[in-house]
Amino acid sequence: MEIYLDNSATTRVSPAAARRALEVMTEDYGNPSSLHRRGFLAEQALTGARQQLAEILRVRREEVWFTSGGSEGNNLAVLGGALAARRRGSRVVTTAVEHESVLAPVRHLTETGFEAVLLPPAPQGIVTPEAVEEAVDDHTVLLSVMLVNSETGAVNDILSIAGAARRKNPRVLIHCDCVQGFGKLLVLPALWGVDIVTVSGHKVHAPKGIGAVWVKKGTRLQPLYYGAGQEGGLHPGTENVPGACAFAVAARELWDRREENMARFRELRDCLVKNLEKIPGACINSGTDSAPYIVNFSLPGIRSEVMIHYLEDKGISVSSGSACSKGAKSHVLTAMGLPPRRIDSAIRVSFCRDNTTREVAELCRWLEQGCRELARVR
Repeated sequence: MEIYLDNSATTRVSPAAARRALEVMTEDYGNPSSLHRRGFLAEQALTGARQQLAEILRVRREEVWFTSGGSEGNNLAVLGGALAARRRGSRVVTTAVEHESVLAPVRHLTETGFEAVLLPPAPQGIVTPEAVEEAVDDHTVLLSVMLVNSETGAVNDILSIAGAARRKNPRVLIHCDCVQGFGKLLVLPALWGVDIVTVSGHKVHAPKGIGAVWVKKGTRLQPLYYGAGQEGGLHPGTENVPGACAFAVAARELWDRREENMARFRELRDCLVKNLEKIPGACINSGTDSAPYIVNFSLPGIRSEVMIHYLEDKGISVSSGSACSKGAKSHVLTAMGLPPRRIDSAIRVSFCRDNTTREVAELCRWLEQGCRELARVR
């Protein structure tokens, strides 16, 4: 049987989301900007999807804008936010363990005269409010800190982090990448006191190519590109109505069963950790307070790609970290100060609501056998 345990990379589209996308593509297929009936029906569908996401985020509908996904949203927040506030300062603060779609635009900003501060994580992989408060100053225009790390599952205390930043600089723009937390953990941007939040569809059983940003009313962003002004001018071009509607359906499905799903994730994590304890040399890289649906561990002496291919032959899909890294050495585990031998053998397992303890037990059976077989051929 196939066992898919790489849900932080992408998820299978839920049947309800797929049906909604097909319905919109074949029935409400008009351009939302058109003035005829088909356009009106498409606009209604898009507005309904926006409203559903706003309700989950507990924000106003007019503050939610659709994008092509998490990477575009992160680029928009980092580049658009920093460039719009350039007259106030030129310092950007983020962390060394952010997704590359945050780190790459930050590097680009440094090429245009900005100063970047990359905060190292604490031992558990989190970023502390104290570190943020020390880094933010009067010249800081942007702070970007993720909610959940995609490789280790480390969960940052965004409420405390935002409060610490505001104490140092009340005008600093605060962005939170919630791609790995949305639909599973509480994402409450208005309560946290942040300005921009990024979410993505294909991490929550919606199709690829759709995401959204929440932008607090009054927040200025410089667009990355220009067109006819759709989505508040932040994502110009004809809207992806089928994707947006499917995203809303998938997000609502997860949200309505959030507590049940979290209980399932904890059960799966505990099963995995218990079985890993039986494998000599295995060590857990994720912290004890990490999101339970992401577990990062190492099998020292066996390179990640070797074990991944071994498991693939058994019908089991896992990864060594972010899919966007394409097998490169993990910058997250490196920033956490783990030794190279542990980094080179890291495996990430990420669960969805459909995974079972039987699948986890099967994974661990092959991990244990793989360690024995691969050790003999090293």
